[in-house]
Amino acid sequence: MDRSELVDLLTPEGFRLLDSLPPWDAKADVVRLVSSLRAQGHPAGLVASVLSQSRLRARAESKFGEFASRMLFTDAGLEQATRLSVAALHAGRYTAAGIGRVADLGCGIGGDALAMAALELEVTAADADEVTAAIASYNLAPFTAATVLNARAEEVDLAGVDGVYLDPARRTAGHSETERLTQASDYSPSLDFAFGLGERMPTGVKLGPGFDRSLIPANAEAQWVSVDGQLVEMGLWFGALARPGIRRSALLLGRAGTAELSAAADSPDVEVRELGEYLYEPDGAVIRARLIGDLAREIDAGMLSEGIAYLTSDAARATPFATAFHVLEALPTDEKKLKAALRERGIGTLEIKKRGIDVDPAQLRKRLQLKGTASATIVLARQAGKHVTLLVERV
Repeated sequence: MDRSELVDLLTPEGFRLLDSLPPWDAKADVVRLVSSLRAQGHPAGLVASVLSQSRLRARAESKFGEFASRMLFTDAGLEQATRLSVAALHAGRYTAAGIGRVADLGCGIGGDALAMAALELEVTAADADEVTAAIASYNLAPFTAATVLNARAEEVDLAGVDGVYLDPARRTAGHSETERLTQASDYSPSLDFAFGLGERMPTGVKLGPGFDRSLIPANAEAQWVSVDGQLVEMGLWFGALARPGIRRSALLLGRAGTAELSAAADSPDVEVRELGEYLYEPDGAVIRARLIGDLAREIDAGMLSEGIAYLTSDAARATPFATAFHVLEALPTDEKKLKAALRERGIGTLEIKKRGIDVDPAQLRKRLQLKGTASATIVLARQAGKHVTLLVERV
């Protein structure tokens, strides 16, 4: 979306047309719908804009729930936006720390600022991109305590601000078809700027979950967040926003509620042991936070192999921090023999999980030429350094 398209959309005609559309259906005949709207006299550019917003609102429901139907988006803005459930936890840190005035620098479409404003924080949100800032302004319009600036993070006057939140751009500029930046030095604003703020005032910095751990400042609390089993972000918290005695944490959000594993530092791994009756796959947040050892001690498990993020034990222990599997049997590691073993068991649908093994599950599944009505899960991993193939079932 460019500036002219946004201007056309932000008109009474644009909103009436957007609100008149039926719920987005990916299987609908879009060509027919476009033709119908054009026949009603609507300009081609406006039709394209409202249909794009309808599509984005449907996609945004997974992040923003019912609020999505009242928001505007860009493709890139939605892709990078914080889920509302996670943004609410971010905002909660500021209220818990007694911070009332927050600067959200690099606010994107305004997801985090929206959560802060909903908790009655006074928010100054800023984004360097004109279109993105305008969309954030629209999304935050219901909150009188929220102000949106079209400005670079480094240009925002922080006088009177109690705390800062930054979501550095980790993709190339644009509103669609952007590419991920592979070098942290290319982020905007820079990490030097973000971490510098953290040295002098309460600061939160949202980063990708795969962020280079060697760059994490020693004075920051690093928290990896997983939503419904999907690792979504790593947050760094400085000053009053960092909890005393905690430098590593794994926060899991899901239908069953919230669970957190935290520690003062990376936890040492436990010893490797023989394969037990049960196998555990730690959540990605636990793995990234390097708290596998603490989890293992909590469920009385050992490592399946050194450096491989699978745990094993002789008893099933319920934990929100890992998926538990009952080990049914060891299958051949040789591909031809594995193919024969799966056919013998009538397995036609196969889930392939792997760690420490150089194999493409999709290509392997194709080569196995599965036949049958049964479904199964196999784990390709290393046990005490040796390749194993385990037939398992979820507990």
